[in-house]
Amino acid sequence: MKESRKKDITLDSPLTDVRKIDTKHKEALKRLGLKTVRDLLFYFPVKYEDFSTITPINKMVIGKKNTIQGVIKEIKNSTTRRKNMVITNAMLEDDTGALPIVWFRQPYLESFLKTGTYVTLTGTIEHGYNGLQMTSPAYEKYKEESIHSGRIVPVYSETANITSKWLRFFLKPLLKHAKECPEFIPKSIIDSYALIPLDLALNEIHFPSSKKELGKARKRLAFQEMFLLQIAHLFKRARFQKERATAIPFDEELIRDFVTTLPFTLTDDQKKTAWQIFKDIEKDEPMNRLLEGDVGSGKTVVAALALFLTSKRSLQSLVLAPTEILAMQHFNSLKKLFRKSPIELALYTRTQHHTKDGETTEEELIEKLAGGHIDVAVGTHTLLKQEVSGKNIGLVIVDEQHRFGVKQRAELKKSSTSKTKPHFLSMTATPIPRTLALALYGDLDISIIKEMPKNRKTVQTQLVSPYDREKMYDFIKEKIDQGEQAFVVCPLIEESDTLGVKSVTEEYKKLNTHVFPDVSIDLLHGKLKKDEKESVMQRFMAKKTSILVSTSVIEVGIDVPNATIMMIEGAERFGLSQLHQFRGRVGRGDKQSYCFLFSESPSNTSFERLKTLESVHSGFELSEKDLEMRGPGEVYGVRQSGLPDLKMASLSDATLIAETREAASTIIKESASLKKFPALKRELNSFEKTVHFE
Repeated sequence: MKESRKKDITLDSPLTDVRKIDTKHKEALKRLGLKTVRDLLFYFPVKYEDFSTITPINKMVIGKKNTIQGVIKEIKNSTTRRKNMVITNAMLEDDTGALPIVWFRQPYLESFLKTGTYVTLTGTIEHGYNGLQMTSPAYEKYKEESIHSGRIVPVYSETANITSKWLRFFLKPLLKHAKECPEFIPKSIIDSYALIPLDLALNEIHFPSSKKELGKARKRLAFQEMFLLQIAHLFKRARFQKERATAIPFDEELIRDFVTTLPFTLTDDQKKTAWQIFKDIEKDEPMNRLLEGDVGSGKTVVAALALFLTSKRSLQSLVLAPTEILAMQHFNSLKKLFRKSPIELALYTRTQHHTKDGETTEEELIEKLAGGHIDVAVGTHTLLKQEVSGKNIGLVIVDEQHRFGVKQRAELKKSSTSKTKPHFLSMTATPIPRTLALALYGDLDISIIKEMPKNRKTVQTQLVSPYDREKMYDFIKEKIDQGEQAFVVCPLIEESDTLGVKSVTEEYKKLNTHVFPDVSIDLLHGKLKKDEKESVMQRFMAKKTSILVSTSVIEVGIDVPNATIMMIEGAERFGLSQLHQFRGRVGRGDKQSYCFLFSESPSNTSFERLKTLESVHSGFELSEKDLEMRGPGEVYGVRQSGLPDLKMASLSDATLIAETREAASTIIKESASLKKFPALKRELNSFEKTVHFE
């Protein structure tokens, strides 16, 4: 009879090959995304409990967790009369004294922790019926190297049927495979930044020998994540710079003449960012720039200057927006800005087909664009359809790029039949601190508009006491009677209601029935169909409704000059940056606008945080504060805004971002194709597949 041969375990071995796993554990591991040995090694603890200090029994602290070591002097099970529950009573003794130990519903301990067993216990000391005792402690037979007690103990994110204790037990013997993980960071970088080897870092991150060694492990693993992110950005940038674009020479006289047609004076920031764009597009390598600007800072005008110059060089441009409403808004804004210029402007969305002279057919518009008769085409992702192409696209501008899908973004630079690549400008109204922007958009050059136009009135912001609610309703009614409009934004009120439909529907009913029964009110939330959402917004923009009650789906950049009031319910549930974005929906006309914050939270922290909005009106300043208080994942949303799903590195760590940027630049300068660093190239390919930063 042949002997069954045990499989050789490698990093890529399924966990089911390591040991027999029952169905419930197998399903639980799957929920945690753990399939292979490698997955488990890179499943890092979420926190640690320090049980490394062994306390003598006579020096234990009552009411706190203590770790003690000693010999089990006696152990015995008994059963309660009432609930028939098994209680295990033991007596632990060390050189300084003895302590009663109690466990509930663990009868097997009587045979597992027999009299005479030397054990390590971690638990809370409390008063029992017969004096002090330790209740339901974590236990472990003494070993030179313990894993559950008597050390710094890792705690993992758990799920049904998988506990941290089970994971520690399963993972510990597999750490010997950490030495099989390839060392992909070049030795010069490891030496320069004093990084410990990867296999040591993996061992120390799971079972730290000390706090100092845990710190070194965290530094190494955070560094390699951020380093890979920066390498990915710079590698992409280097590839992009090898491509060729049509140079668009700057013409000072031409631009000066256009600026004189504008109905306002450009701010210094608008001039500066426009100049950065002009310098980029006059090169024959494609521009790849991000234009950041606070709400109402005038990004569209800067974009218009670039579009104007591009059209004067007989090149076409595309302007893409994530929704039809935003596309129409850009089209109308550009039509006003180009009113004295012979620029052929078009709007192309799923339902709208216009030139500046009026409506046309989809076929005619596609034909004009392909023939080079449209200078600037504004639209949604519909412009990226296979049958739509320009004759000679020189510039692509994308508003809120992160709201396009990965495949759509891949198509953005394939929009022309010409051999050259278009210059690329991305715009965002979400202020991002510079360090975070380097982590998120490291492949882009960044231009920032902070200065607001001189004629723009500051939105008066007020945190409203519950006692003043009726007074505020009266004020809002007064403004509506004067012909102005209001937004009312509602938060999620429970985790299951992911679209906030419950809260917004209740608020809509309350306002419609009790508060403003004679006012036209509309409702907007995520479960409405696309056509319904657009219809609701169109009615509001056409002043057919006076109040729009909405969840946070209110479009970024929506411009309703007649809307002067933003009322936010449950304001404590939103971050400062998001509240600032909501506030930016008003104050877009010449009337004084107001933002009222209503909060149900009695917390001082919430109160102080919301009061910040009353005095701080800079989105950049608020984003810095938000980042400090809530972290980047909370502020920007991991999937929604293209945040990478990192395990160890912090996107708030400015020093880490600066160091890894510097290290990545060194490597790319040495080998732009990474040919000299094959292990790094392989790891980068794997990283780009698993980390979501597209």
